[in-house]
Amino acid sequence: MSKIVIFSWLFLLSIPLFAQDIKVAHLSCGYRNNPVGIDFVSPSLSWKLESSKYNVTQTAYQILVSSSAENLNKNIGDVWDTKKVNSSQSIQVPFKGAKLLSTKTYFWKVRVWDNYKNESAWSKDAFWQMGLLAQEDWKGAKWIAYEKLADSNVNVLPVDGKKDKYTGSNVLPMFRKNFAVAKSVKKATAFISGLGHFEMSLNGAKVGDDFLAPGWTKYDQEALFVTYDVTKQINKGVNTIGVMLGNGFYYVPPVKDRYRKLKVAYGYPKMICRVLVEYSDGSTANIISDQSWKTAPSPVTFSSIYGGEDHNANMEQQGWNSPAFKDLKWKTSLIVGGPKLKAQKEDPVKIFESFSPQNITSVANEWVYDMGQNSSATIELKVRGKKGDTIRITPAELLKEDGSVTQKNIGGPSYFTYVLKGSGLETWRPKFFYTGFRYLQIKGAVPAGKEHNANKAVVENLSALHIRNAAEQVGQFSSSNELFNKTFKLIDWSIKSNMVSVFTDCPHREKLGWLEQLHLMGNSVGYNYNAAPLFKKALQDMKNSQLPNGLIPEIAPEYVKFEWGGDMFRDSPEWGSSGILLPWYLYQWYGDQQAMVNYYPMMQRYINYLATKADNHILLQGLGDWYDLGPKPPGVSQLTPMGVTGTAIYYYDLKILEKMATLLGKKADAIAYSNLAAEVKKSFNNKFFDSKTKQYATGSQAANAMAVYMGLVEDKDKKAVIDNLVKDIRDRKNSLTAGDIGYRYVLRVLEDAGKSDVIFDMNSRSDVPGYGMQIAKGATALTESWAALPTVSNNHFMLGHLMEWLYSGVGGIRQTENSIAFSNIKIEPEIVGDLTSASVSYNSSYGEISSSWKKTNNSFEIEVKIPVNTKAVVYLPFSANQKVSEVNQLAFQTIGSENGKTKISIGSGTYKFNVR
Repeated sequence: MSKIVIFSWLFLLSIPLFAQDIKVAHLSCGYRNNPVGIDFVSPSLSWKLESSKYNVTQTAYQILVSSSAENLNKNIGDVWDTKKVNSSQSIQVPFKGAKLLSTKTYFWKVRVWDNYKNESAWSKDAFWQMGLLAQEDWKGAKWIAYEKLADSNVNVLPVDGKKDKYTGSNVLPMFRKNFAVAKSVKKATAFISGLGHFEMSLNGAKVGDDFLAPGWTKYDQEALFVTYDVTKQINKGVNTIGVMLGNGFYYVPPVKDRYRKLKVAYGYPKMICRVLVEYSDGSTANIISDQSWKTAPSPVTFSSIYGGEDHNANMEQQGWNSPAFKDLKWKTSLIVGGPKLKAQKEDPVKIFESFSPQNITSVANEWVYDMGQNSSATIELKVRGKKGDTIRITPAELLKEDGSVTQKNIGGPSYFTYVLKGSGLETWRPKFFYTGFRYLQIKGAVPAGKEHNANKAVVENLSALHIRNAAEQVGQFSSSNELFNKTFKLIDWSIKSNMVSVFTDCPHREKLGWLEQLHLMGNSVGYNYNAAPLFKKALQDMKNSQLPNGLIPEIAPEYVKFEWGGDMFRDSPEWGSSGILLPWYLYQWYGDQQAMVNYYPMMQRYINYLATKADNHILLQGLGDWYDLGPKPPGVSQLTPMGVTGTAIYYYDLKILEKMATLLGKKADAIAYSNLAAEVKKSFNNKFFDSKTKQYATGSQAANAMAVYMGLVEDKDKKAVIDNLVKDIRDRKNSLTAGDIGYRYVLRVLEDAGKSDVIFDMNSRSDVPGYGMQIAKGATALTESWAALPTVSNNHFMLGHLMEWLYSGVGGIRQTENSIAFSNIKIEPEIVGDLTSASVSYNSSYGEISSSWKKTNNSFEIEVKIPVNTKAVVYLPFSANQKVSEVNQLAFQTIGSENGKTKISIGSGTYKFNVR
């Protein structure tokens, strides 16, 4: 009897221990946690695993998807039950259950088995809610507007430099609708789109915490709708929906005294809405946009994505979005047409950091506020004054010599205007405009605490509110080198400032989706942010902007046809190739094959287009190595002749397409691309390679590096070409010359060749153009030119390629060859220059990978964290008289040495190695 008791006690004791051995966490659907309003018919499901054990891998999983939380709690997978699937796959598992229905919420959970024969507990419950999958799911909702732009004035693709055919302006409207709720509400969901942008309220309170909703698109092809859970904002009795609209990129008003980069006009602002109310008794009600909605001009009197925003507080109508408001003077909404709708799948734009002025100075009876950081932002103004007092606030990145702001480098005039109503403290946040700035100059008011004329309004507070896409931050970097830490921050601010609904070039002058940065900066962004949904959105923008002849223009969405300089600003292979390279990078980084499937026809059309443009397989069009460092002011490639970068990337496109075609089972395509690539390589080397000097074209850094990286150099010549690249850098006293296109490949080739010491030396100085010089000149975000010229943008995205090396080189976090989504990790920190320590982490699709190392004169220590369901090889600097040990005496396997480093193979877990 006592033996039975002991056995039972041991069995019960084992249950909590058993449950802790492997845990399922961080469930995501389509890259996002508990998303609402998605329109995937087969969403991809992923999860991360946690374990206190080492060398843990998943051997099987089971997913349950239920139509209700109650069914899920009972372990009933009435929508999908995979049963036990023997597989290590824990990312990008495609849903293959019952047909998914519009508006329906689905609940799911996962359990797994591991290589120690442990079975996990079920994960915490997760869910996703479907959006509206078809036009009929809008239940008759109509696009409504205050007024309609005449068809003759619609200008979907204006040509740069052409005069306007239309000079009118528009009313920025607001809409309202009352509806009654008599029963207990189980759930309420709003599906809404407003073009260009909307802000929705329910019973006087803002719905959601996003800004500039929805994301912007090629509006003649499609628009996005947003979904909100508004259950908690619904009241018993009468409820009121309120909506305000701004212009965004849907309509850029042609006002003479305001800046415009382009003159796009898809139409006047409009909206469409369906609110679904699900009652506790099982019945439902739908409130839809139609002619029963009332509309009136809003207090926003001017809205332009380029020119700014004006607000007249005297036009505010108190309580306009609350039930008691009398709208007898409002007019009936106008029914209008609108674009096809799709769900917004990427994260929304939101407000993040708030910056207060670091100092305030007086300049010619106006006041300049220095916010201390150049960022993409809007403002918050708190002010007291008389009715009719008017304040103008002008944003800028730079100052003139007299201390006043200048907009010469960012486009102007662009400004905020606020007209006071004179009712005590007034607070204003613009709703439909952001720009890039560090400085704000105020006219018409005086800062609190400063001596002033009693007749002037008093600014109690002025803040800069940084806005960006809400993609989760997944990376961290720090090192013993303070210049590198500052450089990381410099680049990060340019990423954050240009990561909105599209990846823009700059947050002020253009705000356009120049495409080259997607593939050139993609890895730098990927280490830092979970931007996969935004990358996929960029692919859709490219598809919608692709021309009938196959050309992917240099910007997407294409809001303007650039004809300056012929086609050089519309047709450059280094830009359009993002349409081919981005799906491959999504697969490499996240294991996402669906992007390859969805956009394969687009890729085919583009590569076929490039073939028609090639002269003996050489592509001569475009901008080349844009903004390289030559004798003239930066612009079109100076040091690298046209044809080098375009043809190199054409070859790379073909080799990547060969891989994707093979992966997708398209064997004939793969053979065709391989054969064409061989022809391109032959022509490229015949035209550009000097077999005597072992140089490509002019021997520029960009030319030699791209030839090596793209695989155009024969193996027998590769070392000599790399040596020539290094020699050019050293001969220039470790300074760079490559520009927007070439510099990433300079870094990649040097790192791959074990030349990170050259990268260190190039980026550890401030006396030549580069990151150090930008910081020395006071830049707080990455600038458009290497020398931080005051004539161009001082917050630009395109030259931040060093961030990739800070993670992959200094931190040493890389993938092994043929690894997907960091399932096979390579930890190889580059211990170069005066670096004595670094701490770097990246939260991958499988979990956090981290590398924290430090060195002294006679030792090296590194602590690494490897996620469950992955494995790694760690490279340790090692000499003959040293020994390697693991601090906690964990077992590890030495698998050889390479380039003076010992290679150690490990599985998941946290390890700390000493080399002494």
